[in-house]
Amino acid sequence: QVQLVESGGGLVQAGGSLRLSCAASGRTFSSTAVGWFRQAPQKEREFVARVSGSGGVKSYADSVSGRFTISRDNAKNTVYLQMNSLKPEDTAVYYCAADLFGNGYHREDKGYEYWGQGTQVTVSS
Repeated sequence: QVQLVESGGGLVQAGGSLRLSCAASGRTFSSTAVGWFRQAPQKEREFVARVSGSGGVKSYADSVSGRFTISRDNAKNTVYLQMNSLKPEDTAVYYCAADLFGNGYHREDKGYEYWGQGTQVTVSS
């Protein structure tokens, strides 16, 4: 089992930066892919980024590619999401999620078995 706790959200002006952290428990963390998703009010949750267990493979949604960077430190059991050049449309609750079984749904909710509680990111214009 894996427990995930997000932190680092907050209020920032457009063009600013934030770094989100996802702290994980569990002995299998270093072999577990982790994704970031977000959900804005009245919208469905959407994929943001994913990193493989080793950190060597990363993928991003088109809407954040070039602005956001996902990384991980397995020694600290933590995954990060560095968000630069933030836009008001990035406002959402951000969730990290763990993919223990690798069913292939890398950009969909059903591809992840464990979720954190979320952290709010608000970008003002």
